[in-house]
Amino acid sequence: MPTVVRSRTIAAPRDQVWELVSDPYHLPRWWPTVQRVEDVSEDAWTTVATSPRGRAVRFDWSRVYFDVPSRVVWRQELAQTPFERFLRDSVTGVILEPAGDATKVELRIVRKLRGLARFGGLQMRRAIRKELDGALDQLEAVAT
Repeated sequence: MPTVVRSRTIAAPRDQVWELVSDPYHLPRWWPTVQRVEDVSEDAWTTVATSPRGRAVRFDWSRVYFDVPSRVVWRQELAQTPFERFLRDSVTGVILEPAGDATKVELRIVRKLRGLARFGGLQMRRAIRKELDGALDQLEAVAT
């Protein structure tokens, strides 16, 4: 079960960072590969991302935890998608803590692999680490 946690202190107030991470409409501004967000409701949305081969890939998400202004967690809806073959669960979380005038941001992804994909945990961790570092880079650029 690959779990990856990355954190960084960003020179922006927590409320400002919260505005970015808690609203799905802001995901294209700071989450790598996300091009747009569609069908946003109170607790669910769809992101359209670009694959490494340049194809548009849709991901459905639902918010599972929301604690203003410090924590938000969302889960990828896997049923009846191509991801269902190799993922049992995929959960992403953001935790914000005040750090003086700055904000400590922790991004966490937990992915439970299914079938033969379980043997690809090391590669999955590497890819998640790259994705989270990219998200933190872009979040820092947008927030400051």
